[in-house]
Amino acid sequence: MPRPASPAVVAPVLRLDGLGWAVRGVPIVEDVSFSVGEGEFIAFIGPNGAGKTSLFNLISGICPATAGSLELDGADITAEPVHARARRGLGRTFQTSSFWPGTTVAGHVRLAAQAAAGPRASYRIWRRADRYADRVAETLARTELAHRAGTPASALSHGEKRKLELAVLLVSDPRLILLDEPMAGVSAEEVPALTELIRSVHRDLGRTVLMVEHHMDVLLGLADRVAVMHHGTLLALDTPDAVMADTTVQQAYLGEAL
Repeated sequence: MPRPASPAVVAPVLRLDGLGWAVRGVPIVEDVSFSVGEGEFIAFIGPNGAGKTSLFNLISGICPATAGSLELDGADITAEPVHARARRGLGRTFQTSSFWPGTTVAGHVRLAAQAAAGPRASYRIWRRADRYADRVAETLARTELAHRAGTPASALSHGEKRKLELAVLLVSDPRLILLDEPMAGVSAEEVPALTELIRSVHRDLGRTVLMVEHHMDVLLGLADRVAVMHHGTLLALDTPDAVMADTTVQQAYLGEAL
């Protein structure tokens, strides 16, 4: 059964109001406003340089907003640092995977759980290793990495590294997940399984997801709405069918690969 057409109006998890970022007076992201509903999946498209990753950097706190405001669950987080936003349940992946080469798959997930628990809780978790091990094992099973638990991250394929990124996020139980080009570098053979994993995170776990992706066949099968970025601004935000039929979008990207 399809979800409500406009969940962002009912219960916004994330709200951007005129959000912008300028460097030495040059706007990189300009006047972006939209809301994200509980359990919604929004895909961001646009050519390189359109401002997609820069917008994610603003939402996650990597770059400071120079205009507008940002709310998470009704709380103004515009000036909050990355770690504070993570504590509120915001998780994010990047275009390029970055792991400690000699650390195992399970080791990365364990460290992520420890960091999410905080210094005091971390000590208690280490003292109750059985419960901690169960949490790690459950996350590895969900991300289809249980058989690679003892494998160093450096030995993983690109697709498996993307799964490990998701495992590192999921073990901290984020409410809002930002995925920046999760299919980048992934072989054609691994794309379907990774797509299904992302679908499971969204639908089965009920996570709210924002995703930047260039694979149109992937995002059209996952997204509730599609956001089109153009020169740092939000050109369109609507259902996939409506965005693909939008003449403004077609004119802006005529001859360009979305």
